Amino acid sequence: MVTALCHLFRKKGTVYPGEKALKFYGQALSKIAYPKQVVVVTGSSGKGSAVSMIAHILETSGKKVLWNQSGSNILNGVATLILNHTALFSHTLKCDILLLEMDERFIANTFAPGTVTHLCVTNITRDQPARNAHPSYVFESILDGIDGDMHLILNVDDPLLNRIKYAFDNEMTTFGVAETSYDTKSISYPVDFGYCPSCHSKLFYSSYHYGHLGLYKCSKCSFGRGHVSYEASEVDLAAGTFQLKGNTLKLNKKVFFAVYYTTLAYTVCSLLGLDEKEILHAINEDMMASKRGKCLTLAKRDIEMLESKNENALSYLQSMKYIEMQEGKKTVVMGFENVSRRYRYNDLSWLWDVDFELLQDENIDKIFLLGRFKYDVLVRLEYAGIDKDKIVLIDEMEELLPSIKKNSEGKIYTMVCFDMTEEITKLLKENDDEKND
Repeated sequence: MVTALCHLFRKKGTVYPGEKALKFYGQALSKIAYPKQVVVVTGSSGKGSAVSMIAHILETSGKKVLWNQSGSNILNGVATLILNHTALFSHTLKCDILLLEMDERFIANTFAPGTVTHLCVTNITRDQPARNAHPSYVFESILDGIDGDMHLILNVDDPLLNRIKYAFDNEMTTFGVAETSYDTKSISYPVDFGYCPSCHSKLFYSSYHYGHLGLYKCSKCSFGRGHVSYEASEVDLAAGTFQLKGNTLKLNKKVFFAVYYTTLAYTVCSLLGLDEKEILHAINEDMMASKRGKCLTLAKRDIEMLESKNENALSYLQSMKYIEMQEGKKTVVMGFENVSRRYRYNDLSWLWDVDFELLQDENIDKIFLLGRFKYDVLVRLEYAGIDKDKIVLIDEMEELLPSIKKNSEGKIYTMVCFDMTEEITKLLKENDDEKND
């Protein structure tokens, strides 16, 4: 009833109905008859893309999947989804598989022990520091949500996450990426986890993928990646392919983190019993459109929408790495109106964790800054050594497209937050001389 009222008033109704339902009857979620397979994907980044691809593979194979397409991944959003798809009298959830993207800190408070059958964790990095403090705090929250019946699926390229292997006796499956030609032997930016959790010695990395994800081991004890159940290899971002279990898999987006979410999707669907041919068909032939990175046009110039998550340095790093790899003249758009959609702390310390020095690219023609915090970003770029003549400040959103047309050259990359992506997309579709439907 609350959802219907929300829709009547043209609201999305993805969170508020669940909040009201749980206030009315707090034990509602524990009374549901769940399907045999309940899969939860959590982690600092990549969980939304992973869930989208898992759902795509399962639905392509004929499974009825209930999943949070809206992206609402905290308790009230999950409750709204589940209660709106539960039979009124039998309390049975109407699906074959329940698949959820969930915030790392809400697993323990959402489901009763024994409900979740598979828990997947993508990574644990510095993310939303005003809310999540340190990655170790998020790690402890995930531990609180683990019960003995869960099948754990872990990214062991993350040494912080890899600690779970040593703390639980659950059934476990690991995934990761072997050394690639895109790796580095050293990094200039701060990492979130660099010491052995067992003996506290500094970890030795033979290769960094990005952040603290990579190939590592402790020089003084046995802690390390260990055996990897599903390991991606021979990554070729130019071709958009990699190898996994003797098969060539295609990427729906030619960025490194796509290797991770595609590998996780393959792993989960294999564990759920899908035939390998069905999985490969859904990934390689019936390819899912990328959740991130819409491609539109402006004045006959390509414009690629790279969504960068605020308060997450590695999200920005992946966007800039992608831009760096592209050839020819480039124009970059950056900015955000709000630091977070959840709170108004407006903490900007995370800007100094982002390796903006990567934008010292001679092929970048102009960098457009917009949004309420454009001057803060400007100061950070100046400290990063970016040529001031390349930076253009935009006071009003309506000025952006005309200014890009007049003052820049090359392919356009927007590296903005989710809300601003929607605004720019709307402007592009309203632009008289474009066809971006």
